[in-house]
Amino acid sequence: MKKSIFIFSLLLAMASCEKAAEQKEFKTAYVDTSKLLDEYTEAKDIEEKYKAKGEEMGKQLEAELVRFRSEASNFQKNAQTYGPQWAQQKGAELQQKEQELSYAQQAILRQLQEESGKEMDSLVKDIKKYIKDYGKEKGYSYIYGTGDAATVLYAKEEYDITNEMIKLLNERYKSKSSSETKEEPKKDKDDTSKK
Repeated sequence: MKKSIFIFSLLLAMASCEKAAEQKEFKTAYVDTSKLLDEYTEAKDIEEKYKAKGEEMGKQLEAELVRFRSEASNFQKNAQTYGPQWAQQKGAELQQKEQELSYAQQAILRQLQEESGKEMDSLVKDIKKYIKDYGKEKGYSYIYGTGDAATVLYAKEEYDITNEMIKLLNERYKSKSSSETKEEPKKDKDDTSKK
């Protein structure tokens, strides 16, 4: 009887060890989010888009700044000629123009930050969804993020799937961009046929 209890206990212990081993096994990986955003083509395109937009908006403001500097230079030359009353009035006008230019510059920066922020937030949301779907498809229990907002302090490099994510996201973006480019001429043809 003691032998059968011992064997039964041994079998029970082995079965519980197997279950514990099964529960502990999980597939894990991590993505360096900073590197991902630095090397993801769509993120680069968004950055370039707003850089170009900022330069274009800056050119308009720069022309106004050049005119202002010219007026300020003329003011200094003519202040003694036209007298203190004129200088006081013209100085107040120039101060107001300088303040308006400063507000315009701040408004441009705020607009660019707001627009690019919304677009980048949408991109990050899309990336997270893609990684989540990828993780489900590949059977990962966890995919961690590292980078600027580090949530993983150490991981073996063999678990790093950043380059794979960059490659897959760039391929997806490229195919999405090329399919949009192919669809655009069709829209133009439809629009011209309606006219």
